[in-house]
Amino acid sequence: MTSSLSFINMPQLTYAGEIRNAVLIIHGENAHSRYFGEDAYKMLTGDNKELLIIPGANHVDLYDRMDIIPFDKIASFFEKYLK
Repeated sequence: MTSSLSFINMPQLTYAGEIRNAVLIIHGENAHSRYFGEDAYKMLTGDNKELLIIPGANHVDLYDRMDIIPFDKIASFFEKYLK
């Protein structure tokens, strides 16, 4: 059995500002967790971060709606930062 209790003593964004690697955050416009991605994005430093909001999408849409998943953006981000 698992739960989120382990995160009570260690908030997940505590060290977000220390991340030096490139980060691409993708969220649906209507995702219930969108605020979390936006908060994380604000805490990241450097010019190698991107936040992409998919218009009209919710959280689950980005799992299996092949027509709205931004594969081209993901590929170009990886090509730019994974060397």
